Amino acid sequence: MLWTAYSALLGAVLWLSVLAAPWRPWSTQERLDEAWGDVGQGADLRDITVLIPARNEVQVIARCLSALGAQGKDLRVVIVDDQSTDATVAAIPALPALRLEVIAGRPLPEGWAGKLWALEQGLQRVHTPFTLLLDADIVLAPGLVAILRARLLQQGLDLISVMPWLRMQAFWERLLIPAFIFFFKLLYPFRLANSGSARFAAAAGGCILLRTEALHRIGGFAALRGALIDDCTLARRVKVAGGLTWIGLTRSAWSLRSYRRLSELWNMVARSAFTQLRYSTVLLFACTLIMMIGFWGPVVGLALGEGMVRWVGLLGWSALCVSYLPTLLYYRLSPLWALLLPIIAMLYLAMTWTSAVRYWRGIRSRWKGRTYV
Repeated sequence: MLWTAYSALLGAVLWLSVLAAPWRPWSTQERLDEAWGDVGQGADLRDITVLIPARNEVQVIARCLSALGAQGKDLRVVIVDDQSTDATVAAIPALPALRLEVIAGRPLPEGWAGKLWALEQGLQRVHTPFTLLLDADIVLAPGLVAILRARLLQQGLDLISVMPWLRMQAFWERLLIPAFIFFFKLLYPFRLANSGSARFAAAAGGCILLRTEALHRIGGFAALRGALIDDCTLARRVKVAGGLTWIGLTRSAWSLRSYRRLSELWNMVARSAFTQLRYSTVLLFACTLIMMIGFWGPVVGLALGEGMVRWVGLLGWSALCVSYLPTLLYYRLSPLWALLLPIIAMLYLAMTWTSAVRYWRGIRSRWKGRTYV
């Protein structure tokens, strides 16, 4: 049928365009790992303050801080306890290697996202040239902080961030987390984000090192206070103000956060998916159409087409799988997961629709016990 042929053709064109794009959104070449060797071992870190917003992080905060203790000398760490209802503060270990300060966060004002409000309070205690924004569930390999600083200084950057290695142990994590990173790179191609153009900007919020002066130049976290996709918003503001940013993958930072149940991953994505589409119903339907054609057009052509249509479907299917392979290989997963990408994409599309429905019901986002309207 004609619609089968068009679906197969459009799907093939889409994925061949992704593979041929000069900014290579499928690539994993932007990375910060072994090439830096022992640059960070035993470094003097007195010019860096680490800001950690912590809300109900009793399970992970000790390991995060222990890893910071192995980073170098005289590292200052400011933890903002963001109205935790568990024993987060009691779980903070005493580490002689760190200059550690814990702040009791004040109640969340109207118009602020919780993480940004915590960071704004911590920023008042920062008096060093560099600020490291670190999530409480992130563990850094020894010396990585100094390596980030060296890369920032060498390339004249104002902000550098790395995508931590997310947990991929449970079935749902292995099925969906690599695709989460793959889709993120399609939306925010690292090569374009690392260019000088302010039109393209991206950061990974779990681990961001930036010049404190650049942060004050944009107005601090108050300039971002309502942002739900705060990391990319921060990078964009820094670039608009004339700064340079860099984002890459790494195997030297990893997240302790687990998503063993589908519902946990679902809520993580749904909290900001419709925000990514600027709360636009038009963009939501456009996204739905593109994903249906892109991920199922080749499958339909291959399964239902005849003659040339089937070959076009095979071409599109092959290009789809090939584009996903670098991500799977980087994370040391079987290439066979690529065969499930159409199903994975539909799950993410359903999460996006969940996000939209929540917004239409008056809930802009819901996360860590807080609801934003």
